[in-house]
Amino acid sequence: MRPKIGLALGAGGAKGFAHIGVLKVLEEENIPVDYIAGSSMGAAIGAVYSAGTDLDLLEKLAREVKNHHILDIGLPKLGLIKGKKALALSRLLTHNKSFDELNIPLKVVATDLITGERVVFSEGKVADAVRASISVPGAIEPYSLDARTFVDGAVTDRVPAQVVQEMGADIVLAVDLQYFNCGIVATIHNVYDVIMQSIEIMERAHRNYYCEYADIIIKPNVCEHSWTDFEEASTIIEAGKEACREILPQLRRLIDSYSIEIGER
Repeated sequence: MRPKIGLALGAGGAKGFAHIGVLKVLEEENIPVDYIAGSSMGAAIGAVYSAGTDLDLLEKLAREVKNHHILDIGLPKLGLIKGKKALALSRLLTHNKSFDELNIPLKVVATDLITGERVVFSEGKVADAVRASISVPGAIEPYSLDARTFVDGAVTDRVPAQVVQEMGADIVLAVDLQYFNCGIVATIHNVYDVIMQSIEIMERAHRNYYCEYADIIIKPNVCEHSWTDFEEASTIIEAGKEACREILPQLRRLIDSYSIEIGER
């Protein structure tokens, strides 16, 4: 009997393309993923994968994406980006599935703008949950759903390791795209970078929280990339692959030790 493996995919905008690299390596190594929880871009990638989209196709699409395919900039009211393109793309890539139609159990984290509470989606249309989760405050317009208004999941839970553990995972892999303490000064190109950097500064305290629930933390080297670097998908995906390969020996030891422990009971 093998342990159930859960993947917590963290926020990070375009840096979230690294999640594709992580998933590809796990697939190549025949390491199954039983549960996924995601926040912001982690929710977007996790949703597409859980819906059954082929990773080779997803990687190809990511490598060809341009900023204007995703970012529909408008006159600022509640956000600089409307989010309609992102919603349409999410519906397309998840085949407009509901949570109960997914191949892999998924939970998506967002934040209630009014109450400030973390909200974990596990019902309804997946694309709606993803759109709520990617609503970066000030950058992407908040998303209204079921009489509530949502902003980015990263505001309350940047890397939802606890969520995936509670789903039933025996081994929790957390993918952290935060670039603090990596020895490189954050890249600030535009107003979006200012917003994201400010949020990441506020989120530093969350790291100790999610680490309590993660057995292994995967940290792709995306230090030099901005959250709007959608046209740098190739190098970001490769960073995810490299980071995942680095933890494979540790992961295999964990899997083996768990299997031995189960066998001795």
